[in-house]
This record gives sequence, C-alpha cells and structure tokens, in this order.
Amino acid sequence: MLFNSIQFAIFFPVVVAIYYLLSQRWRVHWLLAASCVFYMAFIPAYILILLVTILIDYFAGIYLERIQDPRSRKRLLWLSILSTCTVLFIFKYFDFFIGSFVGTAGLFGWRLPHPVLSIILPIGLSFHTFQSLSYVVEVYRGKQKSEHNFIVYATYVMFFPQLVAGPIERPQNLLHQFWEWHAFHYPNVTDGLRRMAWGFFKKLVVADRLALYVNDVYGAPRNFNGLQLTLATFFFAYQIYCDFSGYSDIAIGAAQVMGFKLMENFNTPYYSRSISEFWGRWHISLSTWFKDYLYIPLGGNRVSEQRHIFNLMVTFCVSGLWHGANWTYVLWGFLNGAYLVAGTLTKKWRNRMWSAVGVKQDSIFRQTIMLTTTFVLTCIAWILFRAKNASDALYVVTHLTTGWNFHQIATPQFFLRQLPVALAAILVLEIGQLWDRVTSVPASVVKLPTMARWALYACFVMTVVMFGVYKQMQFIYFQF
Repeated sequence: MLFNSIQFAIFFPVVVAIYYLLSQRWRVHWLLAASCVFYMAFIPAYILILLVTILIDYFAGIYLERIQDPRSRKRLLWLSILSTCTVLFIFKYFDFFIGSFVGTAGLFGWRLPHPVLSIILPIGLSFHTFQSLSYVVEVYRGKQKSEHNFIVYATYVMFFPQLVAGPIERPQNLLHQFWEWHAFHYPNVTDGLRRMAWGFFKKLVVADRLALYVNDVYGAPRNFNGLQLTLATFFFAYQIYCDFSGYSDIAIGAAQVMGFKLMENFNTPYYSRSISEFWGRWHISLSTWFKDYLYIPLGGNRVSEQRHIFNLMVTFCVSGLWHGANWTYVLWGFLNGAYLVAGTLTKKWRNRMWSAVGVKQDSIFRQTIMLTTTFVLTCIAWILFRAKNASDALYVVTHLTTGWNFHQIATPQFFLRQLPVALAAILVLEIGQLWDRVTSVPASVVKLPTMARWALYACFVMTVVMFGVYKQMQFIYFQF
C-alpha cells in the first residue's frame, strides 16, 4: 500500500481510531493485523517470505539467550544470518550474480547456460531483513533481551509505518514501545500529522514533479543536450532526497500519531560541508547500521591507514550492493568510498593550503566552497545511482557541459511552464529547512493564533492539492 494512495487515506484513520479504542492487551495484535493488510496490498503471497524471516530470527533470538557455550552461540548467530541473507540473495541477487558470472565467462569464450528466476522483488525486503538481523546481533551481544512474545516480535519487524522503507530500527529503540501504554495525546497527534503533511509535500509536490523530468532524460540520455542532462541531475538530487526523506517523515509522523517514536533518518544532508558529514546526515538508520555491524567489526579506523581504507571501501561497496542488484550501485558505493578516502588522505594538505592563503576554518567563503563542492560531488555520484547502466552513466558525465541550448529545456512529460513550479517547490523546501535550523517550525506554528494557524494549514493543504502530482508514483526506495 502506497502512502500516497486513496487506500492509505482510508486505511490510516481507521487503524488509528480502532487502535485508541482497544485495550493495551489487544493493541499489538491490531497493529500486526493492520501491518499484514498494509504489506499484502502489494503482493499478498509475499507475506510468507516475511514470515520465514521472522520465524528464523525469532527462534534464533530465544536460543541465543539460552545457550551459554560461546562457540555454539556463534554458530547459531551465523546460521541465523546466513539463513536470513539467503532469502534476500535468492530474491534480490540471484539473477545479478549468475548474469555477471556468465558474462565474465563469455569474455573468455566459455558459453554457459544462463538460468533466470525472473521473480518480482518483495517490497522493502532489504529493510526488514536488516531490521531483523540487528535484533539477532544485539541479542548475541547481550545488549537486548530476546522477545518471547511472537506477536510483539512480528509487529516489531512488520510495523507498517516503517515496514517497506525504514527507518531501519534497532530493537533497543522500538521493541519495548509495543509493551507500553500510549494514551491519546492531542499535541502528539497533531505533531505527527504535521510531520506527515510535510512528508506529503516533499513527495507529491517536489519529488514526483521532478521525477517527470528526470525519468524522461535518464530514460534516454542520448536524446538530450548538456543543459537538460545537468538540470535532470540537479533535479534528481532533490527528487531522491524529497522522495526518501518524505517517506521517512510520513513514517515517523504516522508512528507518532499512535504514540511511537522512530529514529530520525535525515538531517538536511545537502547542507553538509564534506562527504563524511553527508553520510552522517543521509539515511542515518542505514549508515549507522553499516557502521555498527560491518565497518566497526572490520576494525573501523582503529587500524593501520591501509586497513582503514580497505574497511571504508568494503563498507561502501556493500552499501552500494544493498541498494540494488546492478553494477551501477556498486560503482556508486565505490565512488562514495573513494570520496571519503580522498578526503581523509588530503585533509592535512587542504588545511595547510587554506592556512597559507589566510582563510579561517569558520569563514563564510570557506564554508560556501566546502558546501558547494560536497553537493557537486554528491550529484556526480547520483548519476551512477540513477543511470540504467554504466554506459548511460558515462555518457551523462561526459556530456554535462556540452551542447547547452537554453531554447531546448522541456521534455515530453515536463513542459516549460512546469519549470517555475518545480523551482518554486525547491525554494519552499529550502526556506522551510533553513527556518527549522534557526527555530523549530512546528513550535513556531503552534504559537500562532488559532485562526492564523488553521489558515496556514488550509493554505498548505491547498498547495499540496493544487501542485502535487497524483500518478501514485512508487517511492524510490521501495525497490530496495
């Protein structure tokens, strides 16, 4: 079920109303039933795949807590991880790895059969797989008690607001909340609804409108000039940010309406002054997941410089592969890792250079250069993320500055008159984000007189209704 659908507009108020009418004993049962309905709205049979993952890690958590022998616990941990990841591999990576192997063999003149499963990837499989894995690892480490109530554990994995695209929660943050009583609290509900409204603005007004242009250009990049390629790349940076952070806002807001607190997933990443800072602000739940469960176990930065570089590159290449079964995602991860390595190796040199020309660390000029450079590097990396294949990505990169034609900006789906609307939407987004950095926007809105506050709500809703794109476009990260 898509958040930006009529079905969800009916589903959510009904779920919330019944949730608050039920006693504590039955609330978690109701949330599990609602989450099953939400997930089955995509492909009903795929809930069985989710059930397999839930059962594997539910029993693994219980037995990891019971078993005392360290070797037996470690074997059980790896059995659980391999079992869960096997499900992910079959549905997401089987065709990719077989195709890559057969293609490589062909380069040496070996003709091998190419079996293809051709199965549709279950929605959000990578997200709930990682959330389930984090539970098992935390139980193994002794930082989380195993959950013996199957209904509660299943709801933890399947909680519908964040089921298909995160945030990827840790058990310490979310699991205990299903045992707690959440009374109807009007300020909490209104804060959640405002958060959802901001998410819908990002998705419908910004992301889906920009998608019209991006999809045309990146669908056939050789048919467009350098200006269109550059504009599409700039638009995609905002499209993917507003699409994904918009989903996170809706998810966090929906959970807050029912009294649950999910972790923040974005923190204005395009205001970052380095790639390292960017990854501390972008998809925070995934970045911290890879940091805690891959980067640090590999040794993190507490090793030699060469090993530190290796750890960074492995983490980012795996992160790229997590996003999709395509070499463009691996290259995207590799490039981001290379950015970080280059930043680490040149940090002292860059500081000496700035000092030599007399520019201080906190000067506006230096901060602007750093912010702009980070954004440009991020946009270049997004080309690999968005392109259908490496050939298209190479074409876009090599033609960004060629053949600019200001009389040829429009595309088949994106008429020239839509350009001011798209740019205005981005401007409103930035004004809102800058305002929130100075003072909390929700707190400022609440302080307004009642009439002014409701007039603002009405204007905001009308803006989304009038300027939103209603083609029920799937959220980008659903495919992961």
